[in-house]
Amino acid sequence: MQLETIDWIIVILFFVISLAIGLYSSKTAGKSLTEFFLSGRNMPWWLLGISMVATTFSSDTPNLVTDIVRKNGVAGNWVWWAFLLTGMLTVFLYARLWRRSKVLTDLEFYEIRYGGKGAAFLRGFRAIYLGFLFNIMVMATVCLAAIKIGAVLLGLSSFETLFIASLITVVYSSLGGLKGVIITDFFQFLLAIGATIAAAIFILNLPQIGGLTNLLNHSAITPKLSLIPPSNTEIFITIFLIPIAVQWWSVWYPGAEPGGGGYISQRMLSAKDEKNAVWATLLFNFMHYAIRPWPWILIALASIIVFPNLQSLQQAFPTIDPSVINDDLAYPAMLSYLPTGLLGLMVASLVAAFMSTISSHLNWGSSYIVNDFYKRFINPKASEKKLVLYSRLSTILLMVLSGALALALSNALQAFQILLQIGAGTGLLFILRWFWYRINIYSELTAMVVSFLVAVYFQIIHTNLGFAEIESVIQLLLGVGITTVFWVGVTLLTKPEKEQTLFQFYHLIQPAGIGWSKIRQKALSKEGQLKSKASQWDITNGIICMLLGSVAIYSILFGTGFLLYNQQSLFLITLIIATVSLVLLFWVWKKFKSGVH
Repeated sequence: MQLETIDWIIVILFFVISLAIGLYSSKTAGKSLTEFFLSGRNMPWWLLGISMVATTFSSDTPNLVTDIVRKNGVAGNWVWWAFLLTGMLTVFLYARLWRRSKVLTDLEFYEIRYGGKGAAFLRGFRAIYLGFLFNIMVMATVCLAAIKIGAVLLGLSSFETLFIASLITVVYSSLGGLKGVIITDFFQFLLAIGATIAAAIFILNLPQIGGLTNLLNHSAITPKLSLIPPSNTEIFITIFLIPIAVQWWSVWYPGAEPGGGGYISQRMLSAKDEKNAVWATLLFNFMHYAIRPWPWILIALASIIVFPNLQSLQQAFPTIDPSVINDDLAYPAMLSYLPTGLLGLMVASLVAAFMSTISSHLNWGSSYIVNDFYKRFINPKASEKKLVLYSRLSTILLMVLSGALALALSNALQAFQILLQIGAGTGLLFILRWFWYRINIYSELTAMVVSFLVAVYFQIIHTNLGFAEIESVIQLLLGVGITTVFWVGVTLLTKPEKEQTLFQFYHLIQPAGIGWSKIRQKALSKEGQLKSKASQWDITNGIICMLLGSVAIYSILFGTGFLLYNQQSLFLITLIIATVSLVLLFWVWKKFKSGVH
């Protein structure tokens, strides 16, 4: 298979538009770090929300979904669907707080929440740990997907794929800063979602599939269709109960950080105001969970008929390295059936998915390296011009190293599980540190170190010692339990931060709840009034909004599935639930915003 002239024209036109946006945005991006990393804090909610969706619409995401569906059925997607709860918590509790903090990066949070050399150390260490090491791991999984797509659809070698896909991304990311990334994200997402839907429709009508009805009635597909696995199976516990009960609040994962963080908080910090930050995050969660999954799922199901096992994939693509043959390869394999024109559009959309994710991670990681490490510890007096230059250079370095690491990975689900394990047990701390004054710098250090050591043990040491392999879900639970016990214990055994540090944080953020009642009373008794004019807000109403929003989006997600499955009664039930949830949500939210308790 090869691209025809019209396909190449589409792909080249896409590259030209992306570069043009980067060049346009470069006029303002080079002025300062705030312009380069936060677009001058002047972005509207709809553009930020779509940018968040585009960033999580990576070239490896459909591969991951295909891997999951082929192994565990549609219900297997609960390993990431459960993160909706985290996302909605961010919408109704944390978006305001991040925007109110006025930091340039979320790592600056450490030096407004904690004090002394410990806070400075943690900020610098996390800048390298997350912005460099962890970020490179995430981008490597995206590069791995690009390698597989390039091999299947274009017959390119790993190096050729990474060189071509990365070059344009690095150019417009380094030139245009976050503004260029966000504007390009909008264009890329529209292309990607449109092409994916068109590809799903075409694939369903392939002779091997014979339409949606034949697909759903196929003997190999019907066992895979359940949205929630049967309660009497082991799969129910591993892919539904654990994610929905434990994983969403306990695990740190890029794009789904409990309490917000990473490139999600970067988008919130670049919003015009708190209102735009909230609406942007709400739009992101709606699009990410309710709208996007089904085209990928349908293509994944169709792939089971065309490529029933790994041997069939190897036979269909004999030139591909056997080490990278896995279920996630089935997604690009199905795209090889697309006709001229649509194939070019789909290739462009996959390049767009790759570029939107990589560009966001490059800009975000560079912000940590330059603002939170170089400027903070090496050269605090560096000029804005030099800082922007180093931001652009670090962007290039991150891309090169990510591409190199991608060659050592074999499949997307493997990397996903490694990342989950590294962040296991830290999520609860990220949620509570805004609401419990007792959490201190030692809590943060303990959670970070213990979660990493547990992950290293399970992923490297345990197997090499000759012990029996432990299932990934058990590893996750043990990681959560061990890390949580350690950091909570350290919190209770050590002193809280100094009162002055806590007072300053309270005046800036004004966190509600009993976790700050002691500090609130001391601040009022000493100073008589709050320095900040930020309005108080209600945790209870925020949590109610979170639950109602989650029910509404899950209902839309399930309702779409029931509509595709031609289960009309269940579709109507979920439609009613979604409508009622949305009505209640906006009623409670109105009270929430007006301060009526």
